[in-house]
Amino acid sequence: MTIPPQSPAPRRAWIPPRAFPRTRSPSHAPQAHHEGMHAEPPEPAELTFPRPAPPPTRGGDARTPESDPVPPPPGGMLWDLVGEVRTLLTLPAALLLQVAHPAVGAGVDEHSVFRTDPWGRAERSLHSLQLWVYGQDRAVEEGHRLRRLHRGIRGTDSRGRPYHALTPAYYAWVHATGFPVFQHTQRYLGKRPFTPAQERQLYAEWLRVGRVLGIADRDMPQNLEEFWPYYRRTLTEELEPNTVVRDLVSITEPLPPPDRGPRAARLLLRAGWPVLGPMLSRLRRFVTIGYLPPDARRALELPWSVAQERRLRRFSAVVRHILPRLPERLRYLPAARAARAAHRARARRGLAGSPAPAS
Repeated sequence: MTIPPQSPAPRRAWIPPRAFPRTRSPSHAPQAHHEGMHAEPPEPAELTFPRPAPPPTRGGDARTPESDPVPPPPGGMLWDLVGEVRTLLTLPAALLLQVAHPAVGAGVDEHSVFRTDPWGRAERSLHSLQLWVYGQDRAVEEGHRLRRLHRGIRGTDSRGRPYHALTPAYYAWVHATGFPVFQHTQRYLGKRPFTPAQERQLYAEWLRVGRVLGIADRDMPQNLEEFWPYYRRTLTEELEPNTVVRDLVSITEPLPPPDRGPRAARLLLRAGWPVLGPMLSRLRRFVTIGYLPPDARRALELPWSVAQERRLRRFSAVVRHILPRLPERLRYLPAARAARAAHRARARRGLAGSPAPAS
């Protein structure tokens, strides 16, 4: 697998269009308008990404990755990561990073059912994520569906700024959070940290996911030299421990028992929920805060002790040693398992149909 060529030298610090005000107010008091922000978001049907004219290719066909998005490649890094069950432990940290942005948090607070239907929302989000990576032709369809779903989500964030869910800077941040969480949690849940080459390959594949979601290249950092300054700037200038962040790490907010799955399992869980519910809430808080990158944890003012870090490392070591020994039918989620099996079958057919090497 090849890694897309990178710029020989870092470009200037990348800032997405209209992503940040020039300065951060010392308080979070609502303000009527910030320089560089949308005074009023455009209507959803008019939300388009300006693109430079693409260079002509052979035969006069002009294409760009954005106009013809291609999901991550079968057999790539995301095919190994996204569908494995240990990824379920890392998704809450990425979600927390997303909603810590004032605009994203306000949209989730006002328009999401994460409080009233947490299991349904989690199931739908996980299904969508699997399609981005393993869906092939359906991946782009899912990207279009999500954009239609977000067209009506608008309001005012905690700093008094109007937001629309499809504003490129906000939509791109939701996508961007996956990469630092993958990169950080590999240190705990993987056999060893990613090499620099693996990090570049993973980021290149994650850019493909962004294009599948309809995010323009101009709204995403195009390499790691651009990504990390953008990420750190967002941590320091934008993120805040808002209401949604506090709710997602709360152990006092009641978590309802699962309302889906086999009936016998639901009845059994419901009977034991007075004990299991608080235990699950504590585990959720533990892995959500624990698998956040430390700089994000500090930005959100979330407590984390040396003793908790030791427990997280022990917990991660158990997961890291047990899961790789499980058969694939237990190790991977159904959609990922089916896609991986189909890819292997196609590869075998291709190999069987190839001519024998000359002797």
